[in-house]
Amino acid sequence: MFAPSLNSDAVKTTSYKVVLPFYLYASFSFLIATIFLFASSEAFLNHYFHPQILAITHIMALGWATMIIIGAGHQLVPVLIEGKLYSNKLAYASFALAAVGIPLLVHGFYFFDMNMPAKWGGRFVVFAIIAYFINVVASAAESKRKNVHSVFVITATAWLLITALLGLALVYNFTYDLLPQNSFHYFSVHAHIGIIGWFLLLVIGVASRLIPMFLISKYTNVRLLWLIFALINGALLSYIVIFFIFPNTISAFVSVGMVLAAAVLFIFYCHQAYKQRLRRQVDEQVRISLLSAFMLLLPIILLFVIIALSFAASGVKSNLILGYGFVVFFGWLTAVILGMTFKTMPFIVWNKVYRQRSAAGKTPNPKDLFDNLIFKIMGVLYLVGFTLFTFGIMDSQIIFLKSGSVFLISTSVLYNWNVLKVFNHKAVTMP
Repeated sequence: MFAPSLNSDAVKTTSYKVVLPFYLYASFSFLIATIFLFASSEAFLNHYFHPQILAITHIMALGWATMIIIGAGHQLVPVLIEGKLYSNKLAYASFALAAVGIPLLVHGFYFFDMNMPAKWGGRFVVFAIIAYFINVVASAAESKRKNVHSVFVITATAWLLITALLGLALVYNFTYDLLPQNSFHYFSVHAHIGIIGWFLLLVIGVASRLIPMFLISKYTNVRLLWLIFALINGALLSYIVIFFIFPNTISAFVSVGMVLAAAVLFIFYCHQAYKQRLRRQVDEQVRISLLSAFMLLLPIILLFVIIALSFAASGVKSNLILGYGFVVFFGWLTAVILGMTFKTMPFIVWNKVYRQRSAAGKTPNPKDLFDNLIFKIMGVLYLVGFTLFTFGIMDSQIIFLKSGSVFLISTSVLYNWNVLKVFNHKAVTMP
């Protein structure tokens, strides 16, 4: 979702053969996740630590969001550092390892079998992330160009690796006494290192570069971005300290407050970029991406409520935690991806098909490679499905869960239809 639309020499070094398999895998994962959502809707009436919910969460976190981010990262990192990708072979390795590991891990969660399939799945995923981490760090090390956006990406990738290593330890902890307490105890810290350290840091770092670029905006504020970077990492580090040293204290509000401050500053950054844009007309893809910035506030508000209720006598209801996770993966992250896929993938395919032909005559624009009407319908179906399913979680109503999941399946079908349309595009002659 984050590939750049720049015709630099750096972009040429990353082959479309490296990037596009990640897009296709992620698209199919999104479809599978929505089908699972329909088939397992009843699970959302129960406790959030449910095998089917764990399986869906990891399809969304790894198969959907992480795969498309890593794939596009192979195209983006060279542009951010103004250098070359260190190794295409490492990129292929990261795809192959993750592509095998994710289904094995999801199988283990779905059937709650933490033996060999789940362990091997976790190992493959860790090795895939290590390959990507080495590629990112080595690419940056060979480049003389350093900027705040590349620091966001490198730091986020380090947090991703920590998330994966802790996740693998938790898988082993189901069958071995590897950690002092059971795996459920560490579930929240594993989840939040991934959500805040990997997804939030990465999305803000990259979107702060791409949104002004897509808006053709002259706005930039590096000092503000460094402040956001410090707030997010400070929030995560303080949360980890609170979790292990001062558990169950009101200090957790400090960490969430820092994340909220970072989110508000990022929204301000996007708003300023929007105000100072040179392109008056904003297409639907960027509109959805801008909407996702506001959707980021929803899980943060829910997190405040969850922490507040944890101190109340009644405690936290499971549906609030379920709603929080759903809003993160099917709300904020999915909105980002739905918007940015069709700002980035068409360019990658256009670059593949028309780069050598562009000087010889008129060619289609990248935006002509997908069906914009299908995209608009997809966006409406997504918003309806997300709203219905969220309401179903909060009110524990199966009818809303089922109907919401049907709309989300329709969203994923249309998304895959457009992705395949772009992927299979052949050169056409323009009049």
